[in-house]
Amino acid sequence: MSFVRYNPEDSVVSTETVVRPMWSGNLNTLATFFTSSMISSSFYLNVYNEYPGALLSTTSSVQMAIQYGNKFGNGSNYVNPSISTVMPDGSSLTTSRVVYGQYRTLLLGTESGSFDFGSDNPNDIYIINIARNRYKEHINPGSLTLKLKNGAAEVSLTDNSQIAATTNYTTAGALYYTLISGSVGVAAVASVNASVYGYLFPQSDIIILNPTALSKSVIDGGIAFSPTINNPGTDNALPSQIYSLMSSSANFALQSSENISAHYFFTRVKNQEFNYTTNPSIIDANGNLLYTTLINNPQTFITTIGLYNDNNELLAVAKLSKPLVKDFTKEALIKVKLDY
Repeated sequence: MSFVRYNPEDSVVSTETVVRPMWSGNLNTLATFFTSSMISSSFYLNVYNEYPGALLSTTSSVQMAIQYGNKFGNGSNYVNPSISTVMPDGSSLTTSRVVYGQYRTLLLGTESGSFDFGSDNPNDIYIINIARNRYKEHINPGSLTLKLKNGAAEVSLTDNSQIAATTNYTTAGALYYTLISGSVGVAAVASVNASVYGYLFPQSDIIILNPTALSKSVIDGGIAFSPTINNPGTDNALPSQIYSLMSSSANFALQSSENISAHYFFTRVKNQEFNYTTNPSIIDANGNLLYTTLINNPQTFITTIGLYNDNNELLAVAKLSKPLVKDFTKEALIKVKLDY
């Protein structure tokens, strides 16, 4: 075994972005939506790619969760149905209030602010939270197409990452893009798009929808979606109603992206190096070469490259696809790639 130290110019680090389909089955567009009556929660509604009945499908899995948040706790039951808890800010401790506070803290970094969408200042939000097992790192900006349909009214939403002049962050440091009318990052040509339809948080893999924009008439760019929202203590099943908007159009395109770093080591094998083997099997009991041809014409076969640290500890091994013949008449440049 022979050792040669790498020089600084013999290694380089590179980063590339790998884009993958978001949905199960390597699909860019989710066109089938299912829920489960066996798994229910007052905090969220899971959406599956296939019917989740155990006897009917072995490939059904959660794709996302739909949630409803209300700043004052309207439109949902109390967390504890037997106690009508009123918080110091006057809101009620309901599931919608808990959900709103969760995303306000996570995305905005505040416990007292609110989600504002341009000139719209609603008290509630619609949330689409992509399942963690659907992506490697984060949502790929510019890949979003979300169609929502309410009766005959339909709107197609995408993010403005491809046309935004600046990069925006919340006070909590969360990167976000504005949802606009369009598809796969391209704004609609003929759009009555005066509204901010919501925000895409690609690194948090969350979509926040603006209820006020969706409640507007078709002429004003909305879909006239104005569900009844009762006082705290009455559940209006808002996640199910939002699910109906999505499943009616059955068109949700999205991709995930992952930044993969690679460390390249350029192993330079010069003609004067690595020509003599250190394998003891070529020497007989008396110390003589078994193969006399190696005396004047030494030859080796490179099969493995090991990467060692200064303590002579083996850190990584690179295997060649086939042995590489080496003698005084040959040189080689072998590129070793470490992905992480």
